[in-house]
This record gives sequence, C-alpha cells and structure tokens, in this order.
Amino acid sequence: MTRREARILAMQTLYLFDFNNSSIEEAIAAASEEQDESVLAFVMNCYHHLSKIDIIISNALENYSMDRLNLVDKAIVRLAVSEMLGDQPHQIIINEALEITKEYSDQGDHKATSFNNRLLDRISKNMK
Repeated sequence: MTRREARILAMQTLYLFDFNNSSIEEAIAAASEEQDESVLAFVMNCYHHLSKIDIIISNALENYSMDRLNLVDKAIVRLAVSEMLGDQPHQIIINEALEITKEYSDQGDHKATSFNNRLLDRISKNMK
C-alpha cells in the first residue's frame, strides 16, 4: 500500500469518526478491512492529538469556524496537520492533502482545493 493510499483510508476513517459521531474503534472497523499498520498509524496519530489539531486549525481559519468545514475537508486538513506535528516537510504534506482534496472534495471549481491550500499554508507558517 502506498502512503497516499494509506492517507486516503485514514482520511475516510476520520470522516466516518466525525460523520457517525462514533468511537475511533468503530470508525476503524467501519472504514475498511484493509487497515494496515500505516493507516492505523495515521489515524491514531491524528486521534491522539485531535484537540491540539483542532485548536491549530481554528486559529488559522479566517472568517470561518470549524463547524462550517465540510467533513471531508475537515478530515483531510486534520490528517495533514497531524503529520505537520512530526518531522515531515510541510510542503510534501500539503501537496498530498491537496491531491486528496482534488479527488474527494473538489467539485470541479477548485474552490475546496484553493481553500485547503490557503488554510494549510497558513497553518504551516504559524507552526514555524
């Protein structure tokens, strides 16, 4: 499984966690039978830092609130921010998040991709 495939499955798991308002264990079980170690590592890293991640995102939003983010974008951004807390280069993380946004959230008008790009760029700058 590629890292992108693992990120996509992790994003889908985080989406289910939020959408169903379930436990993380229920979301993992519901997401896929293909949960390998890399997917679980992405999901659990995000889950364990969720309150910190949400504060980071909230602080970077301008004229917007966490409640207004669509759940797919919220899952994508949360996953990206959880990775930014590590030692990976932020630009690679942002690029991966934008590719996932294009595939799963953008409706052809590039608004979701543009929004997530601005938000993740602002978060990256705030974290440095």
